[in-house]
Amino acid sequence: MRIDGVAKRSIWPGGDGETVEIIDQTKLPFEFATRRLTHCDDAVEAIKVMRVRGAPLIGVTAAYGLAMAMREDPGDAALATAYETLFATRPTAVNLRWALERVRAHLSPLDPSHRFSTAYALAGQMADEDVEINRMIGVHGLEIIKSHASGGGPVNILTHCNAGWLATVDWGTATSPIYQAHDAGIDVHVWVDETRPRNQGAFLTALELGWHGVPHHIITDNAGGHLMQHGRVDMCIVGTDRVTASGDVCNKIGTYLKALAAQDNNVPFYVCLPTPTIDWRVSDGVAEIPIEERAEDEVLYLDGVLADGSVVTPRITAPNSPAANPAFDVTPARLVSGLITEMGVFDANTAALSQLKRNLNP
Repeated sequence: MRIDGVAKRSIWPGGDGETVEIIDQTKLPFEFATRRLTHCDDAVEAIKVMRVRGAPLIGVTAAYGLAMAMREDPGDAALATAYETLFATRPTAVNLRWALERVRAHLSPLDPSHRFSTAYALAGQMADEDVEINRMIGVHGLEIIKSHASGGGPVNILTHCNAGWLATVDWGTATSPIYQAHDAGIDVHVWVDETRPRNQGAFLTALELGWHGVPHHIITDNAGGHLMQHGRVDMCIVGTDRVTASGDVCNKIGTYLKALAAQDNNVPFYVCLPTPTIDWRVSDGVAEIPIEERAEDEVLYLDGVLADGSVVTPRITAPNSPAANPAFDVTPARLVSGLITEMGVFDANTAALSQLKRNLNP
């Protein structure tokens, strides 16, 4: 995608054949900075503190982390340790496990002397695959947006959190149909939920939509239902960190409430996902998906910028009150209008996803 007309990805090889570079998303939107990851520990730290975030990007970063671990020690014990360390960084996004298992399966039978070069090349291949997957999600989602375009005004789309290209390697999941519609000349407008507590919507989705020239407005997390009641939302499109085999959707906290409001107002609620985000081992999202509990400081404090350009992090809550910070919630399949994947659009139920699984593994 483009930043001020220049094509960028969220992660790319370091140019030395050994390291990888990322956009440091903890600095956005007030500063654009890149960061070189040199060791496996750098990848671990980047995932933990959310320098990289979003299920697909976490997976690719972890793949590079495993590769860099093999450069330092390609032995079996080091492979096992690096796998477990990277796997423990974020518990909810299934792409992390998928990526690590894929790399480990390729490396395990190899002579240790070949493990680093193989893993590094495979991580780059996975990054390229992610770009194409997300492009195809956009191709299929574009048809849905077209069906809502009447020529009498913009197609108003509400999205939650950041499922944009900053959460993937490129294109994004929920934003890919939006970018493709905009580039095709369709009049689209996006309602961007701020997405407390980390404000990934206000900070990241709004930023990248602005970079690309897509019309949008930031709204508070509580405004979506009101807009739906008054006919100002044509559809919701969100991303996801994990989808169960029955179609339950785990995404950033607050997604469930938007799906409830959408159902009450007959607004279609679509979820965009690459097929590696489906966890075929899980059927009941509420009961089985571990929900990450993040630090209370994310709720108690908020980054901002003063008039002189300095970035500050003031406390925004009562001084002696603690906070709880569940990072995700689960939207039951019954509230989902469709799952937009690189393979097409599928109903959110066991039968449809079983057919998708057969298509993936004929």
